[in-house]
Amino acid sequence: MYVGKTAGGESGRLSPMASIVVSHSGLCVSDIEVSLRFYTEGLGFELAEGYDVGDEVADTLEVPKGVVLRSQMIVKDGTKIELLGWKSPATHGEPSATRNQLGLTHLSFTVEDMPAVEEKLVSLGATVIESTRTHIDMGPASLDLLFLADPDGTRIELMETIIK
Repeated sequence: MYVGKTAGGESGRLSPMASIVVSHSGLCVSDIEVSLRFYTEGLGFELAEGYDVGDEVADTLEVPKGVVLRSQMIVKDGTKIELLGWKSPATHGEPSATRNQLGLTHLSFTVEDMPAVEEKLVSLGATVIESTRTHIDMGPASLDLLFLADPDGTRIELMETIIK
């Protein structure tokens, strides 16, 4: 497996004993309970391990001392998301509102019965971004796309393929 150049400039490869496996993605949320309801009841994630942490992770998480944080893992279909529920320091900033903004831009889900999923997510605090509603005719099938914002504004893409 090629991994770039070594400090001396030679091509580098992982040693036969090295391994890289995706662990999880982190999502900072303003209200851990609201987000847990949204992602579990609305999108079907299940609770996994969770931790209450403090200053022992301040440097690792690149925040000042005084950390009061709930780190709650949720899982679905082999995907693990860490919901980061900060009490201190307070959350700040805005999630990406466009797909050409640097960094992670959205979470995407394939659904069946988009109107029912949309209604459920809205009842749990989502906001429909109506301008993103798209229907693509692909001959024997069609693809419906819709973006919503979760309770904190993180973009959620719903995709449904409908066979004609």
